[in-house]
Amino acid sequence: MRLYEKTCVPCEDSSTPGLSVEEAEKYNQQIQNWYLQEVKSHLQISKEFRFRSFKDSINFVNKVADLAEDQKHHPNILITYSKVKITLFTHVINGLHENDFVMASKIDRL
Repeated sequence: MRLYEKTCVPCEDSSTPGLSVEEAEKYNQQIQNWYLQEVKSHLQISKEFRFRSFKDSINFVNKVADLAEDQKHHPNILITYSKVKITLFTHVINGLHENDFVMASKIDRL
């Protein structure tokens, strides 16, 4: 099953294990142009999207917001005029989970 066909599953508490670097790298190969990085001792993925206008950026963010509500998995979003940076990691485990890659794959299809 492709990542975008999956549904995010809730991580109820911090006992859910985060992905190792090796596991995250394998998932990252299944999505396009997302940057895997370690920030403040936790792994995250991010991608910058470019648009023609601020309004186009906001329209995209609204679609991401609807998707996030549907999947119950919410990204960090930074809007700078015609650019939108999406950052994903699972807050409750302070690291990456399959859900982050599911969301990335779904966001790429918007």
